[in-house]
Amino acid sequence: MQQWFETPPGRYLLAWERAEFDRAVGDIFGYHALQLGLPELDTLAANRMPHKWLALSEPQSVDAAVKPALVTSFGALPFEENSLDLVVLPHSLELNLDPHATLREVERVLVPEGKVVVCCLNPASLWGLRQKRAHLYRRLGFGELYLPDAGDFIGYRRLRDWLRLLSFEVESSSFGCWRPAMSSEKWLERYDWMDGVGRRWWPFLGAVYFIVAVKRVRGVKLLAPKWKPAKARATAPVPLANRSHRNSKEQ
Repeated sequence: MQQWFETPPGRYLLAWERAEFDRAVGDIFGYHALQLGLPELDTLAANRMPHKWLALSEPQSVDAAVKPALVTSFGALPFEENSLDLVVLPHSLELNLDPHATLREVERVLVPEGKVVVCCLNPASLWGLRQKRAHLYRRLGFGELYLPDAGDFIGYRRLRDWLRLLSFEVESSSFGCWRPAMSSEKWLERYDWMDGVGRRWWPFLGAVYFIVAVKRVRGVKLLAPKWKPAKARATAPVPLANRSHRNSKEQ
């Protein structure tokens, strides 16, 4: 996966994801944020939380955009329950042997109303179709894969179902990278017009998709401070009996 990100389509994908991550996490507030995997991209660069960490599943000797803070299994994170405000998963699920365990662990460490941002390659795209065709050709003894053979694609609707089962509520989603599955930078640039057309006419066929989801906990409700209204000054009414008695004396 690291070597593929240095290819023309890999650089094209990282450039789009960098802008999308900055947009997605820029307005998420809290104190503790965690990125799982993909050291080539600092997904939390635009976030303003004071404590941010990068966790890797295994040591890597690469020129990373951000230095890792810990090496751990994504299915057993060394954080307490309800301790993180944001967890970012850039291709971490599709490169994981047990994506279900990773999502369950993310749900455990997130605080109520905490957010998770997931980025995955889309199997229902031109890139995904070329990858499937390449797998078929490899079984016949020829052909090369377009994408790295490092994991399994996870469909967009399938991932939404997983999140829903874990009591996550999808807040927003987006797709990107509609250019054909070309290996040459020259041909990728020639088809740059397809990004605008694809965004308008076939958005769900982008090569990559983003999901921002919120952890919902039943029975938990954020309460606003209850301000007591100022007491209005009340004037004591004059009894009518006293008025009539005084009038009678004057007469």
